[in-house]
Amino acid sequence: MKKITFVLLVFVAVCAFEGSKVAAQDTPPQPGNDSGSGADAFFDNQMALLRKDIRSIKKQLIAANLTLTDNEAPKFWPVYEQYSAELGKIDDTRTALIKEYAEEYGTLTDEQADSLIHRWLDADISAAQLRQKYLPILRKVLSGKTAATFFQLDRRISNIIDIQVTSQLPLVQSQE
Repeated sequence: MKKITFVLLVFVAVCAFEGSKVAAQDTPPQPGNDSGSGADAFFDNQMALLRKDIRSIKKQLIAANLTLTDNEAPKFWPVYEQYSAELGKIDDTRTALIKEYAEEYGTLTDEQADSLIHRWLDADISAAQLRQKYLPILRKVLSGKTAATFFQLDRRISNIIDIQVTSQLPLVQSQE
């Protein structure tokens, strides 16, 4: 039953992301158009709502698939919220990079491409470092197996989201 719940919630998250991504692609920004700031605000608002939905679904997935004892649960969720907030800052960076890539797509120089990929990799490193930071913190409130399960779930969900996001981005070389 938990496996079905996990797959169903991931599917819902992916569909929510896809719908929002398609809507964003329908209205590309036009250079020199003063309404760009309105489009930017709309995009930013839509992304914020989508990310809130994804965070909620991610929490539901973890709750449905992580078996916590009565003693662990009240200690785990505040730590999770703190972890999620810090991970959200890294996701803000990734979102900004995607937005920058979209804005520069078609005119991207080698230097801009280098900068974007370096900053994307830095965000990946920051996410890995955050997980390392939280391992001992979570081990104080969870058993070893439960902490390991949490990180498995966290990585699986993050990988699914990453694949979904990056598969929608056109390759840099296709701009030529």
